[in-house]
Amino acid sequence: MEQKRRYPIGIQTFSELVNKQYLYIDKTEYVYRMAHGNSKYLFLSRPRRFGKSLLTSTLHAYFEGRKELFKGLAVEQLETEWTQYPVLHLDMSLGKHMDCDTLNRYLHSILEDNEKRLGITPRETVDANIRLKNLILDVHARTGKQVVILVDEYDAPLLDVVHEEKQLPVLRNVMRNFYSPLKACDPYLRFVFLTGITKFSQLSIFSELNNIQNISMLPEYAAVCGITQEEMETQMDVDIDMLASRLNLSREDTLQRLKFNYDGYHFTWPSPDIYNPFSLLGAFGEGRLNSFWFGSGTPTYLIEMLRKYGTLPSEIDCIPALAAEFDAPTERMQNIAPLLYQSGYVTIKDYDEGMELYTLGLPNKEVRVGLMRSLLPSYVMPDTLKTTTMIAYLSRDIIRGEMDAALSRLQEFLGTVPYAENTHYEGHYQQMFYVIFSLLGMYVDIEVRTPRGRVDVVLRTPTTLYVIELKLDKSADVAMQQIDLKNYPEHFALCGLPVVKVGINFDAEKRTISDWRIEQ
Repeated sequence: MEQKRRYPIGIQTFSELVNKQYLYIDKTEYVYRMAHGNSKYLFLSRPRRFGKSLLTSTLHAYFEGRKELFKGLAVEQLETEWTQYPVLHLDMSLGKHMDCDTLNRYLHSILEDNEKRLGITPRETVDANIRLKNLILDVHARTGKQVVILVDEYDAPLLDVVHEEKQLPVLRNVMRNFYSPLKACDPYLRFVFLTGITKFSQLSIFSELNNIQNISMLPEYAAVCGITQEEMETQMDVDIDMLASRLNLSREDTLQRLKFNYDGYHFTWPSPDIYNPFSLLGAFGEGRLNSFWFGSGTPTYLIEMLRKYGTLPSEIDCIPALAAEFDAPTERMQNIAPLLYQSGYVTIKDYDEGMELYTLGLPNKEVRVGLMRSLLPSYVMPDTLKTTTMIAYLSRDIIRGEMDAALSRLQEFLGTVPYAENTHYEGHYQQMFYVIFSLLGMYVDIEVRTPRGRVDVVLRTPTTLYVIELKLDKSADVAMQQIDLKNYPEHFALCGLPVVKVGINFDAEKRTISDWRIEQ
């Protein structure tokens, strides 16, 4: 049970992973499928840290014919020729926070690395796109074989400036020119694969390579990145048992917690549930459940964009969208959905085939809690440590069924919150409750429709369902009267839990709860 396992956390090179005997979830069947498909130009979009770089490295080893690395893997039974091709590997991941000149120098350095690896003497040129074209032609002339081009994180240089009116067009022109040889050199190319988080329609790869196949939402590639339930329970069987032992839980409870925290991604519909691989490997590697993926990158930019588009926290978990809307080119997006989806903060939750309408929502607890914690300064107070400490005590009160104590604690806490603008409307407190209750790790929803109206907040704990009505500068009695008048509890009679009514009134001047009523 305590045997040593090596988890490839941060390992993105396939040969290193195999040679040093790291755990590898076999995705080589997809590699073969991609290499022998109908199109030699492929594009794959997935969120950060979902295995795109490792997949690219695996393709690199495959096209170089390194058969010894694939012993015992699926592709070994599929491939019979193992033809060797020269491979250009263009890693754009470090091309961030750069101006025009710095980006050009970075592109030249990438090409220089490939020239040295392939033994090519560069011709004199000042243009990166011409240097790329010359490299393709010279490699083909030297080897007599078509060239494979792998571009990892093709969009990295543009992500930081996507909504900067001055910088984006300049850097986009640099990248458009750089990628332009991919079309001109078509006869000399065997396979071209690009990964990224977003789509930029005005780059040449999409405007000129009209035959590029976007495999991001194709059912046959739904699990090309990430880890499925079946893969976890078969290829990571021993890891589940070791984690269960360290958590002092049963195997079934451990699987349930892993699913609740890290599962829930879908990149097409229908689709198998996809686990976040970075978080799953982190949990096995450290022997604990933690916020691995969300903690690996602060979504400052995302929070700013939520403000720009006026997106409320409660709106994030149920976004109706046509595929053309949420899979839209980034620079043309009209709402927050494309950014949320492509960056992995929401995923496909349902699909109405008749209306061709998708429903997007938060995939799992890790993302929900991480995102809501990032919103705390906007809806509660800037001191997130003080807020999260209060929420921990609040959670204990509610789990114990002590709602009166919880509201008393919240009243005292909100009375210490510094003055904030835009709090003189009922909706602000509704959103504040949504953010706080989401962090409790319990089910929470707002504006829940019933036959007679809408309930402000519904909170479900393991033992109780709370129907909560909020008022501003009125009274808890008025809030309770609305609950009784609309007979909201009747709507939840079949939930299997006792229903408790809670009427709460906020004082706009004091910016805290003034009074409340709780009834069974």
